[in-house]
Amino acid sequence: MSFVAAFGKLNVDLLYSGMQRIPNEGEEIYCKDFKVCLGGGLPATMINCSRLGVPAKIGTFLGDDMFSQFAENELQKSGTKYEIFESENYPLNVTSAIITSTDRTFVSYGGQENYSDEMLEKIYNSLKGAKVVGMQENILPVYKQLKKDGTILVLDTGYSDDMSVEKYKDLIEIADYYTPNIDETEKITGTRDPKKALDFLRNYFEKPIVKLGKYGCAGYDGECFTVDNIDEFKCIDATGAGDAFLAGFIYGLYNDFDFRQCILAGNITGGKCVTGVGCLTEHITKEEIKIYLEKYQDLIR
Repeated sequence: MSFVAAFGKLNVDLLYSGMQRIPNEGEEIYCKDFKVCLGGGLPATMINCSRLGVPAKIGTFLGDDMFSQFAENELQKSGTKYEIFESENYPLNVTSAIITSTDRTFVSYGGQENYSDEMLEKIYNSLKGAKVVGMQENILPVYKQLKKDGTILVLDTGYSDDMSVEKYKDLIEIADYYTPNIDETEKITGTRDPKKALDFLRNYFEKPIVKLGKYGCAGYDGECFTVDNIDEFKCIDATGAGDAFLAGFIYGLYNDFDFRQCILAGNITGGKCVTGVGCLTEHITKEEIKIYLEKYQDLIR
């Protein structure tokens, strides 16, 4: 098992920034900055794993449209291995993001896939042999087979108004790790208190995690502990922080780090991400991650 992998739709983000507020209905506002870049999700996590020197593979959909062409060019530049699957719908997600000094607002488009047994078999064959796999919804049979193979499975659900243990029960039962942020944690556990949330999550995970935003991350490995954020990383745009954290965490799992070191690696990669606009603009290199891990051991408390 010499690589990490994930399957998921690519996201292309149109980022509008440098404005004080979002426009009212019927109003046009010009922004000071604009860029097009790959967005978040599991493909972004795999790209950041590649940047950390971890062999990574993405299974995804691409078509002949201009956004698919842009996304494939970005994948090629990243050096991340990828496998393309045919889609019956629009092959990726496109998001327009308006970024003000206080918040972010999004409008997105993307079709929902129907996964046939044949498609699921192809996806399994694409991910088979990976040491660590990032999980999403919709392809549960693939993850069940990977679990039997001994693959380490890491679940990152993303926020939704209807999220609950019941909704993700089948995924939670086979995941080795789950990396919710504090808002997702509240929906799942009913509390924003990290220790109470960790106690709840211990019903499902031997080593639970709660990401605390600017306050770092809490975990349990026989006792509760926290890993603080890194002060030198100043937040400009939090888009993609969770995906970047996941890359650092997977980097640690791939390299057989202990649990606390995996979280520290996640805080490093997630913290660096927020220093630029966009999910993949700022990142940690394979040389830098080793330096930062040695430098910030005292953040584990």
